[in-house]
Amino acid sequence: MDSSTMIAVASIVTAGFTTSIGCMFPALGEGRAVATALTALAQQPDASATMTRTLFVGLAMIESTAIYCFVVSMILIFANPFWNHVIAQVAGK
Repeated sequence: MDSSTMIAVASIVTAGFTTSIGCMFPALGEGRAVATALTALAQQPDASATMTRTLFVGLAMIESTAIYCFVVSMILIFANPFWNHVIAQVAGK
């Protein structure tokens, strides 16, 4: 395998791991946050406005992690910075 094929394979595999892990763990975190919030709301229904607002902010923070992982995987697939290095080596030969 030449170096461009190795970079392509490594980029695709890394993008796959980034997307899978970047979607799996934030989803688990969101589920745990919602379950904890529902438990807290069941114990203290008077504080529902504060808890709900805090829950939505926390869910947005957790979801941003998944979005960042998606962006990194798209960069690895479509705008890989290592391709410039390969192209420079091929042009230098």
